[in-house]
Amino acid sequence: MMHAPPPPHPSPVEAEPVVVDGLFGWFSPGTARRGVILCGATGFEQLSAHRPWRDLAGRIAATGCATLRFDYPGEGDSTDAGAGTLEAWLGAIRRAVRVLREEAGATEVVLVGLRLGGTLAALAAEEGGIDRLALLAPCRTGRGYLREMKLRAPAVNQLSDGTVPTEPPGHLSLGGFPIGPDLAADLARIDLASATMRPAPEILILGAETDALAKRYAALGAHVTSGALPGLAQLVGNPLFSETPEAAFADVVGFATAGALPRPTAAPPVASPAKLAGDGWLEEAVRFGPGLFGVHARPAGSATGAPTILFVAAGLSAHSGWGRQATRMARALAAEGVPSLRMDLAGIGDSADRPGGASPLFSPDTLHDFRHALDYLEARGAGRVVLVGSCSGAYAAFQAAWRDPRVAGALLANLYCFDWHPEDDVDAVVRQTVGSAATYAALLRHGSTWRRLLTGQVGVRAIGRVLLRRGLRLADRRLKALFRPRPAGGSVLRRIGTMRKRGAHLRLVYTAGDPGLPALRRHVGRTPERAARRLGAPVAIVAGTDHNLSTPAAQAELTQILNDLVAVVAGRP
Repeated sequence: MMHAPPPPHPSPVEAEPVVVDGLFGWFSPGTARRGVILCGATGFEQLSAHRPWRDLAGRIAATGCATLRFDYPGEGDSTDAGAGTLEAWLGAIRRAVRVLREEAGATEVVLVGLRLGGTLAALAAEEGGIDRLALLAPCRTGRGYLREMKLRAPAVNQLSDGTVPTEPPGHLSLGGFPIGPDLAADLARIDLASATMRPAPEILILGAETDALAKRYAALGAHVTSGALPGLAQLVGNPLFSETPEAAFADVVGFATAGALPRPTAAPPVASPAKLAGDGWLEEAVRFGPGLFGVHARPAGSATGAPTILFVAAGLSAHSGWGRQATRMARALAAEGVPSLRMDLAGIGDSADRPGGASPLFSPDTLHDFRHALDYLEARGAGRVVLVGSCSGAYAAFQAAWRDPRVAGALLANLYCFDWHPEDDVDAVVRQTVGSAATYAALLRHGSTWRRLLTGQVGVRAIGRVLLRRGLRLADRRLKALFRPRPAGGSVLRRIGTMRKRGAHLRLVYTAGDPGLPALRRHVGRTPERAARRLGAPVAIVAGTDHNLSTPAAQAELTQILNDLVAVVAGRP
């Protein structure tokens, strides 16, 4: 397939959050007879593709087709029923099809699947009833998918010292998302080329090495269009560097919506409030401020007087967090009587774009987002609020914490810096703070680099030049900092003192060797004892984990620190 320059696409249509049988999703009713279901990738790849995938759904909805995207069980904001099983994932697609046909009134259904989601979409379509099927870089075999994940895991999971954590026998994880032995066994049995019936009359396949699958579907009687998918690595490689493959998405929109006929009557809404319930917790999708989105978790039982936790994910990860950390922590806290709000800053996840498409990383504008979130919580009776953030999210949380008296505490993980200057290079800092920046971030932008990394062809001299440039940039930043005006609120210690005087509590957590530790020593204390006196609590240094604290042991330690902070803020011994 030849990719023509993508035409200007219609303005995306605002979707509404819905919950269907424990699945959290976003739905646009549309005006056409056709409905389109987006079957996203899974785990780390979907976390990376979240924002572009949301945009694709909006573009399809803008054509008038009813559109539904959703989180699989055990992922994003869905419940954990059947989490991490092939049957549960296929059942989710079946439920989505039922919703479009029976509740939204669609007479035609299109499945659009990305990566393993494309594999799942193809398997679900083999059961019949699908009119069109679009597969973006589908995994033809489950064994092939598992091999890819094993190859990518060392770069994604790399620890701060350059080593890779040891996985239990039979287990594999990528970016904190696990693939257990039972799921791996189910996936290993998949081979789409063994299909005995066409999954749909019309099929679009984009990606490398898809000829065999395209020929198989054509032999079964399907009309198959195939082509390349340039930009795949940038789409699913890392949330920080995710980019939209414009040409491929234009092909998908055209294929999914071609020939869709208008409905004779208005499409009914999907009557499903965006509320979820689990073991001891209740959740509701909420909007507040100028287009901000979050998930408000509450205890299912009576209130305990605990503070409310406000989670802000690291970097450009959606509100569920790296490895789904925020979702898991929020539900565990709610079951123990602690409410929370996990939010997307503007330009991240499911919140609205920032003006001009600006990046939210280390931006002073995020203060407005925090203010709107605190206003929302205050209007709903929340008293004391504890902020939880990591990396750039920790920076934004610190700036809000010392300014707003409604903040009673903050847990900041891997805080890179206490202050940011507009002249600083965000991209350079991001690549330094991400543990795999010298490898993974680079390979995302250049497919040839990816192949060289996976085959062990790594240029040592090139790495040395990267490290030298990094050192020179660091020296240049420190020199410029000497001539900058003092930040609002005075020195870092003065602002920490401002928080402590009003009774707020601050906890800092770092992974061993994290690039943010020099700023801690420079501004707070060069010895652990001095830093502890000034902060009012010791700084926790977590060994054997990555920048995102993805390992189970690191998550357990972080959870314990947060529980202790909650107890202190609540006045419990």
